[in-house]
Amino acid sequence: MNEIKNSPLGDRGKKIHPHKFAMWVALASIVMMFAGLTSAFIVKSSQAGWQDIETPSLFIYSTLVIIISSVTVQMAVRAHKQREKMSKYRLYITITAFLGALFVALQFFGFSNLWTQGITFRSSISGSFLYVIIGLHALHVIGGVAALLVTFFRAFSRRERVYSSVGIEIVATYWHFVDLLWIYLVLFFTLIK
Repeated sequence: MNEIKNSPLGDRGKKIHPHKFAMWVALASIVMMFAGLTSAFIVKSSQAGWQDIETPSLFIYSTLVIIISSVTVQMAVRAHKQREKMSKYRLYITITAFLGALFVALQFFGFSNLWTQGITFRSSISGSFLYVIIGLHALHVIGGVAALLVTFFRAFSRRERVYSSVGIEIVATYWHFVDLLWIYLVLFFTLIK
């Protein structure tokens, strides 16, 4: 008994949920991947023949959308933890799912803008890097939107009676992560070029 009380976990045995742990490991590997890609971008941009690309203004608007969605998903987590506020939880998760879909649409139109300017995957090395890095982020966002949609449908399901907040906490943490990653990428492409 004394060993448990004197353990770093305390007497309650606060352990991280296995799904949360798996998510944190996955996020760490994603950080390493994007760090490697942006480092390669910096190295290649110093070479001859590099073409600077102007960041589409739609990417700035999509940044505002994803920041707002990060606020609403956190409000959804808070409302879910206060079980008497499930109607607010449903509202916030609905808004977050809508904003996530809007972010994806703005990304699509931002890429379309680049395409009409003649900046394609094959047009230049800088274009290739841009498409790969932002495209990989878009895939992660689409995964996040899918998780938000599952959470949305569960919020309105009559069969769903589980009041554990682990699921929404994992979705929210992942969504905050893709939000911060996007802010980093926008600043990176705007400042580094």
